[in-house]
Amino acid sequence: MTTRAELRADCDRCFALCCVAPAFARSSEFAIDKPAGTPCPHLGDHHRCTIHDRLRDEGFAGCTAYDCFGAGQRLALVTFGGRDWRTYDDVAAPMMAALPILRALHELLWYLGDALARPTSGPLAGALGSARDQVEEAAASPADRILDVDVDVLRSRVAPLLREAGDLARAGFDGPDLAGQDLSGADLTRSELRGACLRGTRLLGADLCGTDLASADLLGADLRGADIRGARLAEALYLTQTQVGGSRGDRLTTLPADLERPSHW
Repeated sequence: MTTRAELRADCDRCFALCCVAPAFARSSEFAIDKPAGTPCPHLGDHHRCTIHDRLRDEGFAGCTAYDCFGAGQRLALVTFGGRDWRTYDDVAAPMMAALPILRALHELLWYLGDALARPTSGPLAGALGSARDQVEEAAASPADRILDVDVDVLRSRVAPLLREAGDLARAGFDGPDLAGQDLSGADLTRSELRGACLRGTRLLGADLCGTDLASADLLGADLRGADIRGARLAEALYLTQTQVGGSRGDRLTTLPADLERPSHW
Protein backbone atom coordinates (compact mmCIF):
# COMPACT_ATOMS: atom_id res chain seq x y z
CA MET A 1 0.00 0.00 0.00
CA THR A 2 1.12 3.55 -0.71
CA THR A 3 2.20 5.10 2.58
CA ARG A 4 1.10 8.53 3.80
CA ALA A 5 4.66 9.77 3.31
CA GLU A 6 4.51 8.71 -0.34
CA LEU A 7 1.34 10.76 -0.75
CA ARG A 8 3.27 13.98 -0.18
CA ALA A 9 5.26 15.82 -2.84
CA ASP A 10 9.00 15.09 -2.96
CA CYS A 11 10.33 17.63 -5.44
CA ASP A 12 13.87 16.22 -5.29
CA ARG A 13 12.58 13.01 -6.89
CA CYS A 14 10.46 14.66 -9.57
CA PHE A 15 11.00 16.41 -12.91
CA ALA A 16 9.16 19.63 -11.97
CA LEU A 17 5.94 18.34 -13.52
CA CYS A 18 3.84 20.86 -11.58
CA CYS A 19 5.80 23.68 -13.27
CA VAL A 20 4.82 22.36 -16.71
CA ALA A 21 1.60 20.33 -16.74
CA PRO A 22 -1.00 22.68 -15.13
CA ALA A 23 -2.34 25.81 -16.76
CA PHE A 24 -1.99 29.09 -14.82
CA ALA A 25 -4.52 31.92 -15.10
CA ARG A 26 -3.41 35.41 -14.12
CA SER A 27 -5.03 36.07 -10.76
CA SER A 28 -4.25 36.68 -7.11
CA GLU A 29 -2.71 33.18 -7.14
CA PHE A 30 -0.55 33.51 -10.25
CA ALA A 31 1.16 36.54 -11.78
CA ILE A 32 0.99 35.21 -15.34
CA ASP A 33 -1.07 33.17 -17.77
CA LYS A 34 0.53 29.85 -18.67
CA PRO A 35 -0.96 27.21 -20.99
CA ALA A 36 -1.06 23.60 -19.86
CA GLY A 37 1.99 21.63 -20.93
CA THR A 38 4.20 24.70 -21.25
CA PRO A 39 7.13 25.15 -18.83
CA CYS A 40 6.84 28.10 -16.48
CA PRO A 41 9.29 30.85 -17.54
CA HIS A 42 10.76 30.70 -14.04
CA LEU A 43 11.69 27.04 -14.36
CA GLY A 44 15.47 26.77 -14.56
CA ASP A 45 17.95 24.03 -15.25
CA HIS A 46 17.91 20.82 -13.23
CA HIS A 47 14.15 21.22 -12.72
CA ARG A 48 14.48 23.95 -10.12
CA CYS A 49 12.35 27.10 -9.71
CA THR A 50 14.50 30.20 -10.02
CA ILE A 51 12.25 32.25 -7.71
CA HIS A 52 11.42 29.54 -5.19
CA ASP A 53 12.57 31.62 -2.23
CA ARG A 54 10.29 34.54 -3.17
CA LEU A 55 7.32 32.94 -4.90
CA ARG A 56 4.68 34.79 -2.89
CA ASP A 57 6.46 38.13 -3.31
CA GLU A 58 6.52 37.56 -7.07
CA GLY A 59 2.77 36.82 -7.17
CA PHE A 60 2.85 33.02 -7.21
CA ALA A 61 1.02 32.19 -3.99
CA GLY A 62 -0.68 29.33 -5.81
CA CYS A 63 2.65 27.58 -6.24
CA THR A 64 3.36 27.67 -2.51
CA ALA A 65 0.02 26.00 -1.80
CA TYR A 66 0.14 23.35 -4.52
CA ASP A 67 0.77 19.74 -3.51
CA CYS A 68 0.70 16.87 -5.99
CA PHE A 69 0.01 14.24 -3.30
CA GLY A 70 3.20 12.48 -4.39
CA ALA A 71 1.99 11.92 -7.95
CA GLY A 72 4.95 13.79 -9.44
CA GLN A 73 7.68 11.54 -8.14
CA ARG A 74 5.67 8.39 -8.82
CA LEU A 75 5.14 9.37 -12.45
CA ALA A 76 8.76 10.38 -12.86
CA LEU A 77 10.45 7.41 -11.22
CA VAL A 78 7.94 4.57 -11.43
CA THR A 79 5.29 5.01 -14.12
CA PHE A 80 7.73 6.41 -16.68
CA GLY A 81 10.80 4.67 -15.32
CA GLY A 82 12.95 7.70 -14.58
CA ARG A 83 12.82 9.07 -18.12
CA ASP A 84 13.16 12.85 -18.01
CA TRP A 85 10.66 14.67 -20.25
CA ARG A 86 13.40 17.08 -21.33
CA THR A 87 15.59 14.23 -22.57
CA TYR A 88 12.93 11.82 -23.84
CA ASP A 89 10.56 13.74 -26.09
CA ASP A 90 8.21 10.79 -26.44
CA VAL A 91 7.25 10.80 -22.75
CA ALA A 92 6.69 14.55 -22.34
CA ALA A 93 3.06 14.74 -23.50
CA PRO A 94 1.78 11.54 -21.86
CA MET A 95 3.60 12.33 -18.60
CA MET A 96 2.01 15.78 -18.39
CA ALA A 97 -1.41 14.38 -19.29
CA ALA A 98 -1.06 11.73 -16.59
CA LEU A 99 -0.27 14.15 -13.76
CA PRO A 100 -3.86 15.30 -13.03
CA ILE A 101 -5.06 11.70 -13.22
CA LEU A 102 -2.53 10.28 -10.78
CA ARG A 103 -2.80 13.34 -8.54
CA ALA A 104 -6.56 12.76 -8.26
CA LEU A 105 -5.99 9.08 -7.44
CA HIS A 106 -3.42 9.92 -4.78
CA GLU A 107 -5.79 12.49 -3.31
CA LEU A 108 -8.43 9.77 -2.97
CA LEU A 109 -5.85 7.55 -1.29
CA TRP A 110 -5.05 10.38 1.13
CA TYR A 111 -8.70 10.67 2.14
CA LEU A 112 -9.21 6.92 2.35
CA GLY A 113 -6.13 6.61 4.55
CA ASP A 114 -7.52 9.26 6.87
CA ALA A 115 -10.89 7.52 7.07
CA LEU A 116 -9.34 4.09 7.71
CA ALA A 117 -7.18 5.49 10.52
CA ARG A 118 -10.24 6.71 12.44
CA PRO A 119 -11.47 4.29 15.14
CA THR A 120 -15.00 5.44 14.37
CA SER A 121 -14.71 3.98 10.86
CA GLY A 122 -14.76 0.41 12.14
CA PRO A 123 -18.13 -0.44 10.59
CA LEU A 124 -16.83 0.73 7.21
CA ALA A 125 -13.36 -0.79 7.37
CA GLY A 126 -14.09 -3.51 4.82
CA ALA A 127 -15.69 -1.20 2.28
CA LEU A 128 -13.02 1.47 2.75
CA GLY A 129 -10.25 -1.11 2.36
CA SER A 130 -11.82 -2.47 -0.81
CA ALA A 131 -12.13 1.03 -2.24
CA ARG A 132 -8.51 1.74 -1.36
CA ASP A 133 -7.42 -1.43 -3.18
CA GLN A 134 -9.29 -0.35 -6.32
CA VAL A 135 -7.71 3.09 -6.29
CA GLU A 136 -4.28 1.59 -5.58
CA GLU A 137 -4.64 -0.70 -8.58
CA ALA A 138 -5.54 2.24 -10.81
CA ALA A 139 -2.65 4.32 -9.48
CA ALA A 140 -0.24 1.50 -10.28
CA SER A 141 -1.27 1.49 -13.95
CA PRO A 142 1.69 1.44 -16.36
CA ALA A 143 2.46 4.35 -18.67
CA ASP A 144 0.50 2.87 -21.58
CA ARG A 145 -2.67 2.53 -19.45
CA ILE A 146 -2.66 5.38 -16.93
CA LEU A 147 -4.45 7.73 -19.34
CA ASP A 148 -7.34 5.28 -19.62
CA VAL A 149 -8.16 5.42 -15.90
CA ASP A 150 -11.63 6.87 -15.28
CA VAL A 151 -11.14 8.95 -12.15
CA ASP A 152 -14.78 10.04 -12.06
CA VAL A 153 -15.97 6.44 -11.73
CA LEU A 154 -13.60 5.78 -8.84
CA ARG A 155 -14.47 9.08 -7.19
CA SER A 156 -18.19 8.23 -7.38
CA ARG A 157 -17.50 4.96 -5.53
CA VAL A 158 -15.31 6.55 -2.88
CA ALA A 159 -17.27 9.73 -2.15
CA PRO A 160 -20.23 8.11 -0.34
CA LEU A 161 -17.86 6.12 1.87
CA LEU A 162 -15.90 9.24 2.79
CA ARG A 163 -19.12 11.07 3.66
CA GLU A 164 -20.31 8.17 5.82
CA ALA A 165 -16.93 7.90 7.57
CA GLY A 166 -17.05 11.64 8.19
CA ASP A 167 -20.53 11.37 9.68
CA LEU A 168 -19.38 8.60 12.01
CA ALA A 169 -16.39 10.65 13.14
CA ARG A 170 -18.59 13.69 13.82
CA ALA A 171 -21.20 11.76 15.79
CA GLY A 172 -21.44 13.01 19.34
CA PHE A 173 -20.52 16.58 18.45
CA ASP A 174 -22.96 19.44 18.05
CA GLY A 175 -21.11 21.11 15.19
CA PRO A 176 -23.30 22.71 12.52
CA ASP A 177 -23.83 21.39 9.01
CA LEU A 178 -22.38 24.11 6.77
CA ALA A 179 -21.62 21.90 3.80
CA GLY A 180 -21.45 23.74 0.48
CA GLN A 181 -22.16 27.16 1.94
CA ASP A 182 -20.31 30.29 0.87
CA LEU A 183 -18.75 31.67 4.05
CA SER A 184 -16.06 33.71 2.33
CA GLY A 185 -14.85 36.46 4.64
CA ALA A 186 -17.09 35.32 7.49
CA ASP A 187 -16.10 35.82 11.12
CA LEU A 188 -16.33 32.34 12.61
CA THR A 189 -14.20 32.94 15.68
CA ARG A 190 -17.18 32.58 18.01
CA SER A 191 -18.69 29.59 16.24
CA GLU A 192 -18.72 26.08 17.69
CA LEU A 193 -16.99 24.15 14.90
CA ARG A 194 -15.97 20.95 16.67
CA GLY A 195 -17.51 18.21 14.59
CA ALA A 196 -18.83 20.70 12.02
CA CYS A 197 -19.55 19.56 8.49
CA LEU A 198 -17.62 21.87 6.17
CA ARG A 199 -17.57 19.68 3.07
CA GLY A 200 -17.12 21.83 0.01
CA THR A 201 -17.62 25.01 2.07
CA ARG A 202 -16.12 28.21 0.66
CA LEU A 203 -14.04 29.74 3.42
CA LEU A 204 -11.95 32.14 1.35
CA GLY A 205 -10.57 34.80 3.68
CA ALA A 206 -12.75 33.58 6.55
CA ASP A 207 -11.65 34.31 10.11
CA LEU A 208 -11.09 31.00 11.89
CA CYS A 209 -8.51 32.39 14.28
CA GLY A 210 -8.36 30.33 17.48
CA THR A 211 -11.21 28.00 16.51
CA ASP A 212 -11.30 24.33 17.48
CA LEU A 213 -11.89 22.20 14.38
CA ALA A 214 -11.48 18.80 16.02
CA SER A 215 -13.39 16.18 14.01
CA ALA A 216 -14.63 18.86 11.59
CA ASP A 217 -15.09 17.46 8.09
CA LEU A 218 -13.02 19.63 5.73
CA LEU A 219 -13.38 17.49 2.62
CA GLY A 220 -13.08 19.86 -0.35
CA ALA A 221 -13.32 23.01 1.81
CA ASP A 222 -11.70 26.06 0.20
CA LEU A 223 -9.41 27.61 2.79
CA ARG A 224 -7.51 30.01 0.54
CA GLY A 225 -6.65 33.12 2.52
CA ALA A 226 -8.48 31.85 5.61
CA ASP A 227 -7.02 33.00 8.93
CA ILE A 228 -6.29 29.86 10.92
CA ARG A 229 -3.81 31.39 13.35
CA GLY A 230 -4.07 29.54 16.64
CA ALA A 231 -6.69 27.20 15.19
CA ARG A 232 -6.72 23.57 16.30
CA LEU A 233 -6.64 21.39 13.22
CA ALA A 234 -4.66 18.39 14.46
CA GLU A 235 -7.76 16.19 14.57
CA ALA A 236 -9.66 17.68 11.62
CA LEU A 237 -10.96 15.29 8.96
CA TYR A 238 -9.56 15.15 5.42
CA LEU A 239 -7.23 18.13 5.80
CA THR A 240 -4.64 18.41 2.99
CA GLN A 241 -1.33 20.17 2.50
CA THR A 242 -2.90 22.27 -0.25
CA GLN A 243 -5.56 23.58 2.14
CA VAL A 244 -2.91 24.34 4.75
CA GLY A 245 -0.60 26.00 2.25
CA GLY A 246 -3.30 28.29 0.94
CA SER A 247 -4.33 29.56 4.38
CA ARG A 248 -2.70 31.87 6.94
CA GLY A 249 -1.51 30.19 10.11
CA ASP A 250 1.16 30.64 12.75
CA ARG A 251 3.23 28.69 15.28
CA LEU A 252 0.14 28.22 17.46
CA THR A 253 -1.84 26.51 14.70
CA THR A 254 -1.93 22.77 15.34
CA LEU A 255 -1.76 20.37 12.38
CA PRO A 256 -1.91 16.60 11.87
CA ALA A 257 1.51 15.00 12.29
CA ASP A 258 1.78 14.10 8.60
CA LEU A 259 1.33 17.68 7.35
CA GLU A 260 4.07 20.32 7.27
CA ARG A 261 3.88 23.87 8.57
CA PRO A 262 4.27 26.12 5.50
CA SER A 263 7.41 28.24 5.40
CA HIS A 264 5.41 31.40 4.68
CA TRP A 265 3.47 31.24 7.98
